[in-house]
Amino acid sequence: MTQESAARPPDPSDPLPDLTPDQLETLHQVGDQWSRVTRPPREWRDALPVDPNVGSYPARHQIHPPRYERFVTVSELGDEKRASEVSRVRALSSSSTSPLGSRVRRVLLGPALKSTALVRERMRKLVALPVLSSDALSSVAYGPEAMITILVIAGVAGLALSLPIALAVMLLMLAVGLSYRQTIRAYPNGGGSYIVTSDNLGRVPGLVAAGGLMVDYVLTVAVSIAAGVAAITSAVPSLSGSAVPLGLGAIALLLAGNLRGIRQAGLIFAAPTYLFVVCVGSMIVVGLVESARQGFPAPTPPQVNATTGVTLFLIMRAFSSGATAMTGIEAISNAVPAFKPVEWRNARTSLTWMVSMLLALFGGIMALVLLTGTLPKPHETVLSQLGQHTFGPGVMYTLLQASTAGILLLAANTAYNDFPRVLSLLARDHHAPRPFMRMGDRLAYSNGILLLTVSAALIFVAFGGQTNALIPLYAVGVFLAFTLSQSGMVVHWWRARTRHWRKSLAFNAAGAAMCAVVFVTAAIAKFTAGAWVALLAVVVFVVLALRIRVHYDRVGRALRLHPHTASLPGNTPPAPLCPPDRVPPGPERSERGTDRDGTEAEAEETPEEIHHLSVVAVETLDLANIRALAYAASLQQPVLAVHLSPTDEEAERMTRYWRHWGNHLPLEVVVCPYRTIIAPLVDYVGALHEQRPDLTITVILPELVPAHRRHRLLHDRMAFRLRHALRERPKIVVTSVPFHV
Repeated sequence: MTQESAARPPDPSDPLPDLTPDQLETLHQVGDQWSRVTRPPREWRDALPVDPNVGSYPARHQIHPPRYERFVTVSELGDEKRASEVSRVRALSSSSTSPLGSRVRRVLLGPALKSTALVRERMRKLVALPVLSSDALSSVAYGPEAMITILVIAGVAGLALSLPIALAVMLLMLAVGLSYRQTIRAYPNGGGSYIVTSDNLGRVPGLVAAGGLMVDYVLTVAVSIAAGVAAITSAVPSLSGSAVPLGLGAIALLLAGNLRGIRQAGLIFAAPTYLFVVCVGSMIVVGLVESARQGFPAPTPPQVNATTGVTLFLIMRAFSSGATAMTGIEAISNAVPAFKPVEWRNARTSLTWMVSMLLALFGGIMALVLLTGTLPKPHETVLSQLGQHTFGPGVMYTLLQASTAGILLLAANTAYNDFPRVLSLLARDHHAPRPFMRMGDRLAYSNGILLLTVSAALIFVAFGGQTNALIPLYAVGVFLAFTLSQSGMVVHWWRARTRHWRKSLAFNAAGAAMCAVVFVTAAIAKFTAGAWVALLAVVVFVVLALRIRVHYDRVGRALRLHPHTASLPGNTPPAPLCPPDRVPPGPERSERGTDRDGTEAEAEETPEEIHHLSVVAVETLDLANIRALAYAASLQQPVLAVHLSPTDEEAERMTRYWRHWGNHLPLEVVVCPYRTIIAPLVDYVGALHEQRPDLTITVILPELVPAHRRHRLLHDRMAFRLRHALRERPKIVVTSVPFHV
């Protein structure tokens, strides 16, 4: 990863990469070769049998929508745009193919959002704080219990260590929290573990950190859902047999909420987090006040039988188990671009509040556990016992359990915010399939959200929704990422040596050392209990990411432009494109029959009856796209290039590239603010056909054909989808120009 890539936040234009200066120079050389066989730009409009600017055309299918993913309307453009040699059409999303499907989709997800709405979709602090803190705050519901469960096997002597170990965990929370404040300061556009580690320690350590995060995010969903279901069954034991269906229902709710976009998900999921903080905070205050009123009486010594002695290994196991209460503390530094401006300042403020609440809740719960002598029970959580002891079986206890179940079920929302974002960064660096860079209708990374949902649901079902079975897999990945991220920050401050760099380096070094202790302890202590699965998953992830990068690097080398035989001496240039005598004189139609519904039939019987227009869909100016343009030009028929852009800025960039190439063919830029590809292209081709129904329009697509089937998932299948969308339209042909890699 380059520093420029690390500093740039995710953008809807990420799937369309920039050209490097070397590529631009080569593009200019290729354009010089094209100038030998193409007509001057001033003759474009005369050579085309249609007006490429269809902005004022009232598309027929606005009234009768065709059967494809959804149709678009094309807004009218002014005369100034019409006169420009590279004009622009703005495609606006409309409805779905099926009226019922459209209504269901819009009720569940809401209307599609323009790319320009990305800034408005960001969260203010009051919304971002509960959304991004839910994972860390909810972990206090099971972190203290996980620590005590380890200590209780050593009997009274082991339980006596609860206070010092809890204080050590709180010190770790404070150190890591302060470290991530430094990370946000150094990486104000988002400094997740992957970016920080890659930028400072290298590609492979960065992938290891990303692998730890990805495994942790999947397990976060599974563990949070399992813990939430456990809270429900603690209050309602009759539901204990329905744990798996309840958990899957909660995962489905998270999926629907997050597909609506990060801001909508924040508004939906903020309330349970605030309610949980209020309820647990009230329980701590009431419990401490009641104990103070009674003079802090010593609890009755617990009746436990020691099955092992107090050893250093036992202490480290308890410490690493209690440290699970701070998983999710990195979420805010990962999601800095999700905040409203000023992003980094709002993120630092939210992180400070999160760490403060985490320390208060964890410390308060541990204080009540020590004052009341509460121990874990097989069918009731420690938090439930504390609630019973403090509030009694009344309304407040019910509200506490409901809020606990709510935040645990929705704590997975933190993973839904960060998993797709990290996956999009991996895809941007060619370590994950390109489709994970694309934003969905609601400006969320829908493909990443779907992958997280499926993975978490499979793990949840495989482990029967049992929290105790999932916890051993949990802390290893996240503390691996913590350790690498904090180590990367140490290197960053050592290199940068900016103001207060020594203090910042000390904070990050302390955080790295403590996280490394937790990681090593958890990996050793929980290895046979399931931690090996998480470690193996990280290794598999790194190997897979490196193999994906090898494939994309090979594709990149194959697609790289290079001057070739057109410049060699002795080559005779072909005739100019689209000679005037081959251009149809106008919208006159050859005689033809009609179908029963009045639609013109395709009744051409001789070659001279067929009039052509080639429309080339151009994504970027690489070798595959240039080859498709060359193929279209070689047919000696009118050629029109069409580029679909998600933003105005990317459209301007493509226009500059086209002019740098030499303007050898007319280009129409279609701005698609809803980031769709097939629908605007189908709509545009249909509008051209409405102008000249006698034309046979050939849509030419460059298509990458990987040598191995396993690589096909790494590339889009636009040609297949476009054929499906256009197959019922008369006189439109879809041709793909395969480029084998």
